[in-house]
Parts: sequence; structure tokens; C-alpha cells
Amino acid sequence: MVGRDGLIMGRGYRRGLLLPQVAVEWGWDSEEFLAQCCYKAGLPPDSWLLEDTEVQRFQAIIYSENSPRGRVSRHKLS
Repeated sequence: MVGRDGLIMGRGYRRGLLLPQVAVEWGWDSEEFLAQCCYKAGLPPDSWLLEDTEVQRFQAIIYSENSPRGRVSRHKLS
């Protein structure tokens, strides 16, 4: 799900990873997120449709520092 999951795309020796917040920051839908992760892996954008392409998802907790040496807070994606 866009905004919750990050992606790891792999085929052969090529790998690409995009963090969950990337799709939100760029305004991507699910298919664009998959295509961009393929690009990151050096694969054609529709490689996620191929049977031998491995697609993994993961979740992350994102923290941000409000200012240098400042308060650290958990960042919620919308």
C-alpha cells in the first residue's frame, strides 16, 4: 500500500529499494511506485509484471529531527 510499505525489487543480480515515504513525497500511485522501483534496480519499468522478478514489501518507522540536536519525533505519512 502506498504510504505504508516500501519496496525491494529484484531480478537476477539487480536490486532496487524505495522507502515508504518516497511514493507519498512524489505523489505516485501503486503502479508508478512499482515502475520507479524497477528503474532504481536498473530494470525496465514493467519488470514487476514478470514471473521471475522478486517483489518484496516492508514497513518502516520514520523519525525526523526538528532541528539539529533538537527534538526527535515520529513522522506519520499521509
